[in-house]
Amino acid sequence: MASIVKRPKKSGDTTFQVKWRQDGSWQTENFGGDQGGDQAEQFRKLVEAHGNRWPHGWVKGHGFVEPDTHPDDVDLLTWAHRYADGLTGISARTRADYKRDIDRHFGGVLYRQEDGSEVRLGGLVHTPAGGGPAVPATVCNITADDVRRWVRAQEDGVPHPDKEGEWLRREASGKSIANRHGLLYGLFQAAVDGATPLRSDNPCSKTRLPRGDDGIEEEMCFLEHDEYARISSCLREIDPDAADLADFLVGTGLRWGEASALQARDVNLSRRTVNVQRAWKRKGDSATFELGPPKTKRSRRTLALSEGQMEMLRRHLMGKQPEDFIFRGGLGKAWRHSNYFHRKWQPAVKAAIERGLTKRPRLHDLRHTHVAWLIEKNIPLPAIQARLGHESITTTVDRYGHLVRALDGEIAAAVEAAMGVPAQRGLRTVV
Repeated sequence: MASIVKRPKKSGDTTFQVKWRQDGSWQTENFGGDQGGDQAEQFRKLVEAHGNRWPHGWVKGHGFVEPDTHPDDVDLLTWAHRYADGLTGISARTRADYKRDIDRHFGGVLYRQEDGSEVRLGGLVHTPAGGGPAVPATVCNITADDVRRWVRAQEDGVPHPDKEGEWLRREASGKSIANRHGLLYGLFQAAVDGATPLRSDNPCSKTRLPRGDDGIEEEMCFLEHDEYARISSCLREIDPDAADLADFLVGTGLRWGEASALQARDVNLSRRTVNVQRAWKRKGDSATFELGPPKTKRSRRTLALSEGQMEMLRRHLMGKQPEDFIFRGGLGKAWRHSNYFHRKWQPAVKAAIERGLTKRPRLHDLRHTHVAWLIEKNIPLPAIQARLGHESITTTVDRYGHLVRALDGEIAAAVEAAMGVPAQRGLRTVV
């Protein structure tokens, strides 16, 4: 329920403040002047009529304002780019990715019609409640219905208007839609929380998103030991050094950017460990790379290695300076993902398929395969979390929890043992 609080001022005037809780936080709107009390009472009734929420179309401090006449309204893409530029604590690459998504998915796909005119399809637009053609999106005119239509367009994709069976943009996965919706939510929340709010509510707050696991095909590919051995054998025929790197990836679970950034000084020969302190990061231009910190704080970690891995590293460390990269390509420089993938990994996978392999794994699937092998040996998930450098155990459980089937027998036996022993009851002496 909304209430009205009278707040006297030193000047002798009185402000009437309407207060109510919305989504767990206090909301307020103030009214003053000779009619302040009556206006506050009318607004209180409006709030309650809207289920203790801001009345639709009401902007805090302004009252009911038509979306297209708001004095401070701004084009959505302009606001979105301004929002991305103002974010702190993110890399140049992340900022560039945000701006790319803003243009591609909020702005839509640019399509040239037969008459030469251009239209954007599949973007976020405002459709008036009373009907009529859609209009360009602004910060203030977008409604929850507009956001829901945009999510549906992401799910359905954008078919080519003139070429049957072709697409201007294919359907997006539930995870991709959730990521884009999160960015959209953030920029609208900035319009709500600003020093001078442009909106009273966030149109993304009640959106029902598709499931993140709605795909038919599994995103991750797990290799059995013999399947990986087939790829490794083919890779060794192409380039033994490239095969060593693949063996190290699948044997440690390191990310590509971490393993390819390892330097000689990161190896402790006496303790048989490797220290992960840096990783390759793509710059904002998406074309060049630089060394930076690993993905998360927990990604700075020390990994225990087997004797076989140490023997391989000793071979690669011979003649290297402390700052030299351990794994290097033909020109003596650190491997680049595209070079390795196209010239080494893809040919090896193709050769393995010709020899009977039934999967087409990516390089990153070596990390997933490493986890599958650990789970197969009943290694606890918290230990796997630490080895992978996941910030949260939730990430590890969400991605790999479904693989923990090797423990089913032990779990069933434990339950059987617990349920099979009757609880002791107090004894009563019979006289």
